[in-house]
Formats: sequence, structure tokens, C-alpha cells
Amino acid sequence: QAMAPLHPVAVQCQEAQLVVTVHRDLFGTGRLVRAVDLSLGPASCLPVAQNPTQDTVTFVAGLHECGSTLQVTPDSLIYKTSLSYKPTPSGNLVIVRTNPVVVPIECHYPRKSNVSSNAVQPTWAPFRSTLSAEERLKFSLRLMDDDWSTERLSHGFQLGESLHLQADVASEGHVPLRLFVDHCVATLSPDKDSSPRYAFIDRSGCLVDGRAEDTTSAFISPRPRQETLQFVVDAFKFAGDDRNLIYITCHLKVSPADQAPNPWNKACSFNKASSLWAPVEGTGDICSCCETGNCPLHG
Repeated sequence: QAMAPLHPVAVQCQEAQLVVTVHRDLFGTGRLVRAVDLSLGPASCLPVAQNPTQDTVTFVAGLHECGSTLQVTPDSLIYKTSLSYKPTPSGNLVIVRTNPVVVPIECHYPRKSNVSSNAVQPTWAPFRSTLSAEERLKFSLRLMDDDWSTERLSHGFQLGESLHLQADVASEGHVPLRLFVDHCVATLSPDKDSSPRYAFIDRSGCLVDGRAEDTTSAFISPRPRQETLQFVVDAFKFAGDDRNLIYITCHLKVSPADQAPNPWNKACSFNKASSLWAPVEGTGDICSCCETGNCPLHG
């Protein structure tokens, strides 16, 4: 807001930092507050500059500094902090003549466009580390129609049909990401650890169901985009159980798109014609552990 006694706190939301300018006539009474009684955020960061001519105090802090918090909405990244005024006694050590004040401060950044015309990589690099740490990536797993164009409305299948499954991650505003399906398990209850259970993707991205006889289960190659992974699984039911409902639970993960696939970040299908495992991308050796079973859990 414009600097005036009625609006004594002005905030500039810049690319990687916020600038807070405070008029020392904080209450509009003509009585100036002391700069040492002002601080920014839970970390109580101190001002970096004062302007005696204009009676202002300026704070400059990175979006992640001074104890600020991040809120992610479908459209925005919202950084929240606060300006605190805590009067301390001066002269007479028994009394103070003003009340403490906390002014909430927010900076909103759109997730679906650049915040400026500058280079994208420096702009978004801080968000990558923050979102990863906050586990804010938005994953989805959907049943799709046979042509992959729309989500399938019916969840009913006959044995002999195939399930078309599509995993996605929303990555607007991030450095490019590549999605992987680490493992998938089918159960008769929502509890993924219940018994009986059937792991049809296992070993950090091996579609092991495609190794069984009379199946065509496989990952779709090439991908439609790096943030999406599609795979087909032949319909099945649990032997000796007449229930017609199964639950599928998948663990999805991402890696930087510029990182080469490896034994712990891979999407491998079994090719019955060649009797070999083949990756959606990467070299064939990353799939060798799909056959031996000694795949690393992480790297």
C-alpha cells in the first residue's frame, strides 16, 4: 500500500524476496516508534536500513527467510510472515505508552505463469527445493478409456479386458520432472498391507505382471509427456474369492527430467517376443534387476 500515516506498512513482493517499509508513525498519532522495537517474522529479523528524513524503516528478507511459511493452493504460492512491534520501556522502566502490534504479511505468486520476464531457472529454483521439502507435489492415478483420451466413467471390468491406468504429477512452476511408478499392489480391502495381496508393479518400477504367462501388461512407450506414465494391466481377480471389488494402491515418485533413468528410477516392461526387459526410456541394463530381483530400493 502507498506509504501514508493511514497505511504505515508497505510491502513489495519481488521475485525471491520481500521488502517491507514501515513508517515509524505506526499508529498515525505523530508519536514515532523506535526501530529497535520492530522485527520481521517468527525469527525476529532486524531492519536493514533506516531513513531519518522520511521516518521509515526497511526490512529485506528472502521468501524462505525469517521463519516465513509457504501455503500452496491450486493457483498460487502464498508466502506468509508478519511484522511485529513490541514496545520496550525507555526512560521510565515501569511503563510503556503504546500497544504491541502484529501485522500479517502475504506475498502471492501465480503457479501457472512466470512471475516476471526474467530467466525461468533462477526464478523457480527456490520453489523446487521448498516444494520437495514440503511434499506438495500433486499426484494422481486414474482409470482411462482405451484410447487414453478421457477418464473412464465405469470402474467395472470383465476378465479378459485390460485396465488402462494413467499416473500424473502436476508440476506447474517446477523444474521439469519425470514421473515413475515405484510399485502397485492389489488387495481386497483399502489396506494395502492386507492379505491376499498381489504386487503387479514391483522392484522400483518393474511391471512384473507382464512376466506371467498369457498377459499383455506393459508400460506405454513413448510417454505422452515426462509428467505422465501410462500402463496397461490385464484384468484379474483373486483365486478362491467371489468378491468383485479390488483396491489398487500405487506409490508414485518423481526425479528431475534431466536425470537419466537408473535402477531405482525406471519403468520396465517384459517383452515376450525377445524374452527381455525393456525400459520406457534409458538403457536396457537398468532393467536387469527386474529378472534377478535384487533391485535397489533407493539411490
